[in-house]
Amino acid sequence: MYARRRHAYFVMMGTCITLFVLAWGVVRIWSVPAAVGMCLFAMVIPPAAAMVANRRGPDDRWWDDPSGDPKSDEWWDELDGKKRH
Repeated sequence: MYARRRHAYFVMMGTCITLFVLAWGVVRIWSVPAAVGMCLFAMVIPPAAAMVANRRGPDDRWWDDPSGDPKSDEWWDELDGKKRH
C-alpha cells in the first residue's frame, strides 16, 4: 500500500509542476487568464497529494504495533484483553 500511495503522490506533484511550467512557458503566450487558471488549479494539487500520501489504509496496522517498551506493551495488551506470547 505504501508504494501505491508514494506513486500517486509523485504523479500528482509531477502534474502540478508540469501545469506551472506549461502555464508560464507556453500557455501565457496565447492566454494569460488560462495560464492563471492553470496555476490556480495546480495550487490545489499539493495539499491533496499530501493527504493521499499520508492516508492510512485498511492494511496499515499502526495502532497495535508494539511501542518497544515491554512494560507499556504488556499494560496495553492487558487493557485490550490480548495475551502476548
